Amino acid sequence: MKIILGSQSESRAHILRQMGYEFEVMNPDIDEKSIRLDDPRALTLSLAHAKADVLLPHIHTPAILITADQVIASNGMIREKPQSADEARAYLRGYGAHPAETIGAVVTVNTATAIRREGVDVAKVWFHPIPEEVIETMIQEGDVFRRGGGFSVEERHLQNYIKKIEGAIDSVMGLPIALTRRLINDVSKHKTKK
Repeated sequence: MKIILGSQSESRAHILRQMGYEFEVMNPDIDEKSIRLDDPRALTLSLAHAKADVLLPHIHTPAILITADQVIASNGMIREKPQSADEARAYLRGYGAHPAETIGAVVTVNTATAIRREGVDVAKVWFHPIPEEVIETMIQEGDVFRRGGGFSVEERHLQNYIKKIEGAIDSVMGLPIALTRRLINDVSKHKTKK
């Protein structure tokens, strides 16, 4: 059955290719700021479902749709994409004291049966204190403003400051392999529309 990745994320596409799947990509154009919840698990699930809901009317052949969302939490606070240099500085400085927790939700939908499954995966990244000059370089380069929590574990400037990662690296990167494979298999085994 055809697979559709409802995400513009290069990391998610890379991981799905690593998993051995061929797929199409659709852009779930939603206003993420319109969905606000304090619980990061509930927030990521709501966003992943909203992405699926906006794409499903545009899919007219049997397919498995995969949507996902991820937020970073640290010290009890959700860290979205920084909106300013000051916010980016605060996030990156804070990771030296409190780990960054990646909370990622995945939703799969079988368009032929309308069966939908969901799951959440959590990982943690501990950092050594990130030097001010590294933080300023990252802000100048601008990638911090395109990433939830202001960072990516693949960020070259951060490599020397990652102390440890608890959980799977694919989860930190935005698409947990074990969870995604299980959800794909789960919606694939259903044959009739409910």
